[in-house]
Amino acid sequence: MDKNNHSVSRRNFIRTTAAASTALAFAPMAFSCSGDTGSTFGGVPIGVITYSWRSMPSTAQDIINYCKQGNITSLELMGPVAEEFAGIPAGPQRPPRGVELSEEEKEKLQKAREEAIANQKEWRVNNNLAKYKELKKLFDAAGINIHTVKFAPANWSDEEIDYAFKAAKVLGAGAVTNEIGDEACRKLGKFAEKHGMIAAYHNHAQPGEPGFSFDSFLAHSPANKLNLDVGHYFGSTGKHPNELIERLHDRIYSIHLKDKTGKNADPANTNRPWGEGETPLADILGLIKKNKYPFFCDIELEYEIPAGSDAQTEIVKCVEYCKNILS
Repeated sequence: MDKNNHSVSRRNFIRTTAAASTALAFAPMAFSCSGDTGSTFGGVPIGVITYSWRSMPSTAQDIINYCKQGNITSLELMGPVAEEFAGIPAGPQRPPRGVELSEEEKEKLQKAREEAIANQKEWRVNNNLAKYKELKKLFDAAGINIHTVKFAPANWSDEEIDYAFKAAKVLGAGAVTNEIGDEACRKLGKFAEKHGMIAAYHNHAQPGEPGFSFDSFLAHSPANKLNLDVGHYFGSTGKHPNELIERLHDRIYSIHLKDKTGKNADPANTNRPWGEGETPLADILGLIKKNKYPFFCDIELEYEIPAGSDAQTEIVKCVEYCKNILS
């Protein structure tokens, strides 16, 4: 990435956010560069994975309120948000951090977890999806597109995986996401094919491991695509993500955006406030805009929230950062 372009983009971002803070199967939908609305800029839809609000109340209605306040119109919805709205039986509460349980308490907690897993499986398998239809109406009324649901169902039963794709489709999503791995990619791709959808796989630091290749995972099914986290990719490999994006652009469904230091930095592979890391976000978004790649691009807020701020404020800053690059 050109350092001058990076510094210019960062200066513009700081000015912009300061002002803003005061004032066919197997294919994602295509986007036009004209008529941008909401959080689509230069034809590129900038959304948020709802995990980003994890430090704040995160019911479905909370998420809708945050999106309306920030003019965010695109989402990757975390499965628990949707399932809690739909009434899934709750699991046992985790013990407070630092509390040491007795053997009897551990056994009791394990039994409660096993019962909850069985109850949740029964609930999923017998779900008529009516509450998901209701939830979609709420998001539609707010002008918010749920393009993906992160059920992460690779370890579920086959019946539950069917439920995951059916529920995601009712919510208007084109994909269900899961962490990348050989077993998950062998399994979920077949279900995605069955439902005419995408199984999209998210990476953490795996690309930095010796011998890692996205191609082997994608080869298991034409319905397998990437939910490519460019921050984790850059932080773990030190490689410019654009090389991978250009080569695999037809096998990428969505992008996770974050700013991290590189593999050889000190500290290495570390989340930073946007504009303070080394991930070439301007290059990445510029390439997507130039080539009109039909990717959903989602902010994943993982850096430490500054004192006096909150996740919503920081997410809006990140949206403005993208807008500054793309507009």
